[in-house]
Amino acid sequence: MIRRFARPYARAIMDVVASPEKANALRFELARFDAMRKASTELHELYANPGIEYAHKSQITATIAKRLGLSAMAVKVLDVLTRNRRMNDLDAVVEALAEMIRQATDTVAAEVRSAKPLSDQEQAELRRTLEKKAGRKVELSITTDPELIGGFVARMGSEVFDASVSGKIEKFRESLG
Repeated sequence: MIRRFARPYARAIMDVVASPEKANALRFELARFDAMRKASTELHELYANPGIEYAHKSQITATIAKRLGLSAMAVKVLDVLTRNRRMNDLDAVVEALAEMIRQATDTVAAEVRSAKPLSDQEQAELRRTLEKKAGRKVELSITTDPELIGGFVARMGSEVFDASVSGKIEKFRESLG
């Protein structure tokens, strides 16, 4: 669920960059920064602490962005979020931006849990299969879940496609009971 405050930031980004492709590139830059922020307790505490001056937070943000090789636009977005004390909510902004990009490109998100890591070829085949079912482009988000034993489970919106061994075992149990 996208948090309400994140949509205006995402809309502003879409308006400024003026194309879904540029917005998507910016989205991945912001996600890289957010992954680093999430991995660091110190950064989370820095951005959460109202006693630390904006200038200090901004300087640290710019230093990290430079090390990550982020674009000037990404740095500007991060600066606005820092100034507005929303840096620890960057993941919500990134998700709102992703949703707007998907709407603009007629793409649907598919969350896939796979029993094992999928090769590039397997991912491409899965994407093609899901695109046929959805009738539009599919953006895959794949995680590994060994509890599935084999196969995968894909969720697109409210639809779930269960092609896992554990799902088949569960269906078999239900049919016996």
